[in-house]
Amino acid sequence: MATLGSTSLPTLPSRVSTASVAKPAPRHSALVRVTHWVTTLCFFALLVTGIEIVISHPRFYWGETGNVLTKPLFQLPIPSSRKLVPTGYGYVLPDQNGWSRALHFEAAWIAVLTGLLYVIFGLLSRHFRKNLVPSKTDLSWRVLLTSFTKPLRLQRPSAADAFTYNGLQRLTYLFVIFILFPLVIWSGLAMSLGFISAFPWSVNFLGGRQSARTIHFFVCLALVLFLFVHVAMVWFAGFWSRTRAMITGRTATRKEQA
Repeated sequence: MATLGSTSLPTLPSRVSTASVAKPAPRHSALVRVTHWVTTLCFFALLVTGIEIVISHPRFYWGETGNVLTKPLFQLPIPSSRKLVPTGYGYVLPDQNGWSRALHFEAAWIAVLTGLLYVIFGLLSRHFRKNLVPSKTDLSWRVLLTSFTKPLRLQRPSAADAFTYNGLQRLTYLFVIFILFPLVIWSGLAMSLGFISAFPWSVNFLGGRQSARTIHFFVCLALVLFLFVHVAMVWFAGFWSRTRAMITGRTATRKEQA
């Protein structure tokens, strides 16, 4: 405050106007990030080895039994890695069935244990309720339709969308976590002779071992489709910022100028 006879000093503003400032904000917990990347590695291992396993016999059946003498439910138009499998091609591919089955089995169990850890954490920490369970507003047809059509119109999500999921994303994640993943595990175990000898009802419920293999194939296709859509949405929303958030747990936000 200036006194009589003193020189008045200019008043400094209480808030300094700044340019856009990037401030890290919490986004993902450490356990969510670790289980995400472990599952990602396992998924790619399962995908590569699963393709090799399918190549060894690209024919699918329904019921308990199926072989080269049985009419298939459908057949993939690709050559096989085994001469005895009729595919219509005059050559066979290199047989990689040995190591692919071993790695497929190992990656599957790592993925199962990682998924169990994630589910237990999600239930105890209320992660699912806070971040994935949609609200009544999210479930309205108008909101769901907007969530579906917005990316199709190439409208990038707002900055606020970086900290939450819309209703369609929440439903999709819940469907993948609690429907597709358990089903792909169940149908995979139902092809194991050791497992079905202990739990015969598990394969009978699915219609037989060959039915379980066919179901397993289609569920895997659904998971691959989810993967492509997921990566596309991440790329559209900002690939490096979203990837950084899943690595460091934080994402940058831009404050508007004061």
